[in-house]
Amino acid sequence: MIPNPTELALIDRWQHGFPLVEKPFEVVGRLAALDESETIGIFRRMRENDVISRVGAVVKPNTVGASTLAAMQVPPERLEQVAGLVSREPLVTHNYEREHALNLWFVVAGASAEAIAATNRRISDQTGLDVVELPMLEAYHLGLGFSLGAAPPQRREIADHADYRPDPRDKAILAAIEDGLPLIERPYRAVADRLDLGQSDVIDRLEHMMASGIVTRFGCVVRHEKLGYRSNAMAVWDVPDDRLEDVVESFARHPKVTLCYRRPRHMPAWPYNIFCMVHARSRWDAYSVIDEINLEADSGLLRQTVLFSRRCFKQRGAVFSQLAGLN
Repeated sequence: MIPNPTELALIDRWQHGFPLVEKPFEVVGRLAALDESETIGIFRRMRENDVISRVGAVVKPNTVGASTLAAMQVPPERLEQVAGLVSREPLVTHNYEREHALNLWFVVAGASAEAIAATNRRISDQTGLDVVELPMLEAYHLGLGFSLGAAPPQRREIADHADYRPDPRDKAILAAIEDGLPLIERPYRAVADRLDLGQSDVIDRLEHMMASGIVTRFGCVVRHEKLGYRSNAMAVWDVPDDRLEDVVESFARHPKVTLCYRRPRHMPAWPYNIFCMVHARSRWDAYSVIDEINLEADSGLLRQTVLFSRRCFKQRGAVFSQLAGLN
């Protein structure tokens, strides 16, 4: 399915800031000269056709529960077998083949660091291969989506989640919407009824999590490849500590960078500490963006490489039902 101009406009506008009101699709439709039922129908069609995976929360890593990025060097003849084993692990949310000696990359998210470690030990024991763990050390930019039109994407500073006031309802709410809001007239009421809460409780807690940076954005989660963005590039650099602040500030400002964060080096296999994600329509476009990033940050002579995705074996949001004890 190729989205039509109306669908593209809705995706573009509502990757972030989705209305936290009783009837959000009425608001979304009104701003696009659509009625509520038309709007809900469009969103349902986009989800059925996998243009969007959900309308919901993107949660900052290691704020509600724990997570890590991990990588393995898998012999090519074993890649599909090992990838299948990794994907079957319930705490694995993303699992990709990338172009590098470390050729299988996956994200594990769970209730605790212990649960993550247990998953990675199990994978290592079952495959006989080492798992390189690369947990996030610092986030400089967690994307609010990217522009599909002429307007540049919105950018904002990452909120300090020190202002977050934890509430036992939060994990339950995130678990209830981990596959997305129900695409109905009153989605927050449906979530509230499921959890035996008031609708205002659900909306208030989501507002608080957004304001404190626990939820980095709330809106459409897009399947990039369905929109023609088929070159998923993970660009990485070995940035010396004395240059770190200036370089990452420049990287995070670039409008085509959707994520920018620091992870540990893992010598000798992995000497890189700064990661940027770039989604482009072609390799040429991705390399052009990375050239711009290097030019603006004066980072072209730093050790670096680009890992393009080859295959996606698994992709889903974090499994908050594991954290909330709802399984």
